Amino acid sequence: MRDAAQHWMIVVPEDALFVTARALITTLDEVLAQHFADTLADNLPLRVMPLSTTALPSFDVLVDREFRHIAELLAPNKRARDEARGRIRTLLAMEAHVTETVEVSERDIDRIEKAIRTGTQVDQVFPRLVALSSNVTGEGPTLRVHFSKKDGAPVRYVSGDDPEAAGAIREVDLQKKYHMSPMALADRLGLTVNKCKALRELLGVDQDQANMMIFEFGSQRHARFSDNALRILQEHNHPEIVEEAWQARPRRAR
Repeated sequence: MRDAAQHWMIVVPEDALFVTARALITTLDEVLAQHFADTLADNLPLRVMPLSTTALPSFDVLVDREFRHIAELLAPNKRARDEARGRIRTLLAMEAHVTETVEVSERDIDRIEKAIRTGTQVDQVFPRLVALSSNVTGEGPTLRVHFSKKDGAPVRYVSGDDPEAAGAIREVDLQKKYHMSPMALADRLGLTVNKCKALRELLGVDQDQANMMIFEFGSQRHARFSDNALRILQEHNHPEIVEEAWQARPRRAR
């Protein structure tokens, strides 16, 4: 949200800003407590903590309300397109609660504006946000906000040049998500490429699209791996497991 505000005009409702700020404070406080046996209240006076006079709605209610308001701003004979686009940017920026790979582009804004004008439903326009829920406990200065993902239908990602894209699906730079080659992945683990491949096969890393994707450039196919793949492999990168994987590799590879 901060990055979007630095480069573009965004319109942030008070409760949207408040819930985001309180979620950050909750996270910082829990990190201090778990790892340093400290609390944020011991380091910051309560008077500087963000407070709001507006009752805090649940996150899905907040998203639904903003979506309907944007649709009203984009209605015929309304001259509020700039404000509507500013509110769209805010909702897109809030996808950072779901994924780290959030980049708000004008192409995203155009696509979503078109989708809302044609009556597309909120769960199709913002599939990431409707899969998010908030848990609010406490009150006043002691308010705590946690975000969590809800189970839902998988999201289909399309390229920005897909003529069938109704504007409802966010564009994602997949090469940024899957940024490691097999050799780079092996180097991060301190293994040879062949032993890293054996460990991947033992753990089924390549079978999960969250871990690996094949990019095609003409006739060439290149496997690329995500940080999620690296995390799984690091958790199992022990000599005895690597040896087990090496011994279990297909004989044709020996």
